[in-house]
Amino acid sequence: MDRAQKAEQIDALNKKFSDAGVVVVARYQGMTVADMSKLRSQMRAVGASFKISKNRLAKRAADGTMAKPIQELLKGPTGIAVSLDPLAAPKAAYQYAKTNAKFVILGGVVGETVLDAKGVEALASLPSLDELRARLAGMLKQPAAKIATVLQAPAGQLARVFGAFAKKGEAA
Repeated sequence: MDRAQKAEQIDALNKKFSDAGVVVVARYQGMTVADMSKLRSQMRAVGASFKISKNRLAKRAADGTMAKPIQELLKGPTGIAVSLDPLAAPKAAYQYAKTNAKFVILGGVVGETVLDAKGVEALASLPSLDELRARLAGMLKQPAAKIATVLQAPAGQLARVFGAFAKKGEAA
């Protein structure tokens, strides 16, 4: 690879890192081409991408971006998963890591937060935006009935208290 190609690759990676919502670094040593193809297709399905780059070029591309902390993780055969959605790449990487022992998540970055492997796993276990929207819609449906029940409860208690006083007054 000549200097122009390296500069081009650094610029492309730098743009990816600048636009990314999350960057996940993983070790892929021992994976076959078929395994890589399957991983990349799973990443594409959720709007993420998985790129293998020379570590030195990736380190240079990470300078000046939110991905700068991943420079420490770029040792040996590593690949970089990137997505705009902060949950897409971690979820896809974690799901793939569960099925392929040769794919090991090393860590990542979300915004300005640096994540280790456990942090990426925790991020992957969060519900997606669509799941949160569905839960919120369900919660918005229920409160009307719950509010009516809660508002009626004190009135019912007051009526019972007044009824008890009335019975007590009649008895006396």
